[in-house]
Amino acid sequence: MSSQPALPRPDVLVEEDVDAERGSELAKRFHLFLHDSDDHTYEYVIDLLGAVFGYSKEKAFAIASMIDGNGRGIVETADYETVRGHQDQIHGWGPDPRIPHCAGPLSATIEEAP
Repeated sequence: MSSQPALPRPDVLVEEDVDAERGSELAKRFHLFLHDSDDHTYEYVIDLLGAVFGYSKEKAFAIASMIDGNGRGIVETADYETVRGHQDQIHGWGPDPRIPHCAGPLSATIEEAP
């Protein structure tokens, strides 16, 4: 009897590799970015993040601060249909009523996660 472990059959490895590739293709994830805007208040962003994602005021404030400092920030990572639906909700919020010259909603973009 050999002390080396038995090697798996090559045909099983091929099937597992194909399934793994299919699984990773189905599991693609996407980032939803919210972009900074001087025409929207923190209150607007906090209300939006709470309504769309259910984030607490504290979490929404932290995200709003990050976006303000970096120019944009990830508000969600999920499958494409989920982030696309949330992007539509964000764009549907319209202008910030607290800013008279605000012309429209915040910008939200989708990028495939690495």
